[in-house]
Amino acid sequence: MRRCWRVFAAASIVFGLLALTPRSHATSCTTQAELLTPDRDALASIGGRLAMAVVNQDDGALKSALLPAEANEWEGMREAVERAAPAVKGGQVQLRDLYLLDASNLTAPADTQFFCSNASGSLTVTMNMRSLPPGRYAVVLADAVGSPLAGQIGLVLAWDPTGATAGWKLAGLTVRQGTFDGHDDVWFWSRARELVKDGQPWSAWFSYEAARYLSVPVDFLSSPNLEKLGQEEAQIKNSPQDAFPYTLQDGDRTWKIDGVRLDASVREADLAVTYDSTGVADPAAVHTEATAVLSALLKAQPALRQNFHGMWAIAVKDGKQNPVIELPMGQIP
Repeated sequence: MRRCWRVFAAASIVFGLLALTPRSHATSCTTQAELLTPDRDALASIGGRLAMAVVNQDDGALKSALLPAEANEWEGMREAVERAAPAVKGGQVQLRDLYLLDASNLTAPADTQFFCSNASGSLTVTMNMRSLPPGRYAVVLADAVGSPLAGQIGLVLAWDPTGATAGWKLAGLTVRQGTFDGHDDVWFWSRARELVKDGQPWSAWFSYEAARYLSVPVDFLSSPNLEKLGQEEAQIKNSPQDAFPYTLQDGDRTWKIDGVRLDASVREADLAVTYDSTGVADPAAVHTEATAVLSALLKAQPALRQNFHGMWAIAVKDGKQNPVIELPMGQIP
């Protein structure tokens, strides 16, 4: 279990899901509606307590519930909870989904896929776990209802059978907001479709990415809705997916942009722009260069200015990335 936190706490935006070999013969998933009453009650109880501890910034409650094998990862969890405070502040915990995952038949840690179907088999949620050790796990998704940013919480629990404290323990968590500027995933999905019709592929692409980010608090889960979203996104013509490296001419200068991705680090729908730096070292020159790159990109893709909050400039030199500055769109010439 020593890698659980790194597996479960990843919050980066990725294009597409991990391609994993199905191991359905060794694993099973039970959805909330199909859980036996004792299991459902137990998971709802501890999931609700831990989600409330996240909302209340109760480090003591979270640390006391930590899986012993994850003790070395506590500081990372604590910092994640602290950073999440604005997303969940003042919210009331409401459980959204419970899943019981059984990987006890695995013989060694393995990339593992769970298929979580309802009773009729008409709806299946898929979960992809990397390097998962044998054992029993649970995933709890919850919302901080009433919080300004519509915070959402993802908890991964592991069954610890040892000693007098045997029971469900905290193996990982993620917290993220559920809105950007008051708009949720459904709004961004609708907006993406409008932008496709308006012939604005870059803005449409990143609006789909925003919709994906806001839909669930974890990146290892796929649902029919998310698959449909991904299919629509993949059909966009002239999207940024295949544009990089993207070369921009800016007067007598040429900038090479290595990538653009959605970035929610300041709780806004920003775009992070990674570019090749000329190697300037003076802080004023670094700032000037970064601003020039962002300006050149907006001149090439002007619709981005109206559809997103701002941009991060991330300079790359000799393989090292250096975040330079975040600017609202209105401050980029």
